[in-house]
Amino acid sequence: MFRLILAVGAGSFFGGVVRYLFSRWLNADFPWGTFAVNVIGCFLIGLLNGVIERSGVVSSELRLFLTVGFCGGFTTFSTFMGENFFMLRAGEFLPLAFNLVGSVLFGFLSVWAGYWIGARI
Repeated sequence: MFRLILAVGAGSFFGGVVRYLFSRWLNADFPWGTFAVNVIGCFLIGLLNGVIERSGVVSSELRLFLTVGFCGGFTTFSTFMGENFFMLRAGEFLPLAFNLVGSVLFGFLSVWAGYWIGARI
């Protein structure tokens, strides 16, 4: 278990550093860096999971390092979309709809509420 935690932590470190550098490089009037990181991260987590499942030769540690760690550190949006993809693939349409709509709606409302409260205390 400790090896798995270390794999996720190391991958998150590298993913977070790459996200920071990429976002700084691309941001301008619109948050292009964040947009690009989210789209690239979604593609990357799909690609990695597809290759890993097809090959079957990747260790649990490496899979966690690459997907949960690196991609999750690069962008949690990729993890969110990867989870939605697996729900779709499993035919879990109601949980999928709730996760997609609920996460975006409640996430945005939570940012607004947190900002509103924070600006008043």
